[in-house]
Amino acid sequence: MPIPVGLNIWSRLVEKTFPYVDQVVSPFDSLWMPDHVQYAGNDVAEGWTLSTWALARYPGKLVGHAVLCNSFRNPAHLAKMAATAQALSGGRLFVGIGAGWNEEEYNAYGWPFPSPRVRIEQLAESIQILRAMWSGHPASFEGKHYRIDGAYCEPRPDPAPPIAVGGSGEKYLLRVVAEHADWWNYIYADRESYAHKQAVLQEHCKAVGRDYGEIVQIPHAGVMIAQNERELQKMKDRPDMRPPGAGTIVGTPEQVTEKLREAIAQGGDRLVVNLLDAPRPEGTWLFAAAVMPHL
Repeated sequence: MPIPVGLNIWSRLVEKTFPYVDQVVSPFDSLWMPDHVQYAGNDVAEGWTLSTWALARYPGKLVGHAVLCNSFRNPAHLAKMAATAQALSGGRLFVGIGAGWNEEEYNAYGWPFPSPRVRIEQLAESIQILRAMWSGHPASFEGKHYRIDGAYCEPRPDPAPPIAVGGSGEKYLLRVVAEHADWWNYIYADRESYAHKQAVLQEHCKAVGRDYGEIVQIPHAGVMIAQNERELQKMKDRPDMRPPGAGTIVGTPEQVTEKLREAIAQGGDRLVVNLLDAPRPEGTWLFAAAVMPHL
């Protein structure tokens, strides 16, 4: 049976987001929205608004983010937002969340930008608050960075949304995955790097007494795909094409399939892809028709 594949949406599509998704969404099991408010002077769409619109627009699809920036929202308020979206959507939300990294956004919008270690500590506390808010009331939590006291979250989500933590920092971030995540969203570059990160995660799981096998692993890759090498070169030469970067698989359907099957063989339970020619739908159609049946 084919592995579930989610579609990641580029933040700069903005008003082109849903005309594109309308054309390509059918074969994908989930939609992974971005979460930026500012990015190098480019137009970007706000992530939570995208997700709520998508939940209403695409019945039957799981919807969440890759990933929410923890710093952008009060964690108790995020818990309430997620609970409401879960109730209205019939249980189709997942909460993808990370520690944040783009200092430009913090400075522009007036958010403090502490060290990576502090941001990861804040992420860990936020996840604990989410779970406390969703599991009972009144909920209280006293942490180093956040505090809630007698907080109610009704209706409580049923089921509680899976929490996907995105990232691969070995000392602190993967510790948060081991302690708190249901899903692990990892930018996939190659099998060797993935195996190394898995070994680090396994050690963190041992240290905290977590069953490593409980964590759903979700390799995430950019994809540039064309029928043959000639068409692939033409695609690379297009001025409106996003250039490949780290974590991008470039190739024919056969080559892309081979790379993604390596990720699955290494332990990927689900996949997430973003197509570099979006909002043009041709690459996404080709991927869905020629790659997904073989995963």
